Amino acid sequence: MKIKNITSQIRRDFTAIYECQHCGHEQTGRGYDDAYFHEKVIPAMKCASCGRSGNEVTSAPSVPAHAVL
Repeated sequence: MKIKNITSQIRRDFTAIYECQHCGHEQTGRGYDDAYFHEKVIPAMKCASCGRSGNEVTSAPSVPAHAVL
């Protein structure tokens, strides 16, 4: 899965539309805007339609790690 669009964000918590790189299926889910979530969690997400995961980093945090929110 990859982030198609972030629909709302409060501090580092966000809601986004995720899109499968394989079948194009879209689903809404929550996330956390840090490097671990973007590098480990999102690539491991399995698509609800085809069951495959992307296994590649496709996004980066929009807020730097050192920023205090």
